[in-house]
Amino acid sequence: MKVTEQTLQQIERTIGKVADKFPTHVEATILTDIHFRVNPETGEFTAFDDDDREITRSVVEQWIGNTDEHFFENAARAIRKCLENRKETIEAMSILQPYSFVLEDEDKEPVEELYLVDNDTVIIDSDMMQDLDKDLDAFLEKLLKE
Repeated sequence: MKVTEQTLQQIERTIGKVADKFPTHVEATILTDIHFRVNPETGEFTAFDDDDREITRSVVEQWIGNTDEHFFENAARAIRKCLENRKETIEAMSILQPYSFVLEDEDKEPVEELYLVDNDTVIIDSDMMQDLDKDLDAFLEKLLKE
């Protein structure tokens, strides 16, 4: 599934609505995660707080009736890209750090951690981590030979 510009705009609009609920000028609230749920049947993209209270909801048209077996991977990639595009906004939200954005399926099962907001920690994209063990092993072997 190639993500369209309209899909990215719909995702960013939803992320903006989440950020609007936690404006920077308000005292920080205690919240550990924001849960995004996507439903490939209905196209619903919903954000919830830790207590499973809905923050906002939208429909991403490209996701309606999506039967792609890699739907959640593709959705995670698109949402992560939009979170990174809105980095300054989401990192300024009035939530005590650390907090994260987590993708869940329609059964509330975690699929992937998308973005962590913490001054001291960075999460590396899972795509970058592929084959890291092999690369480190090869590097160590080369060092030991020298």
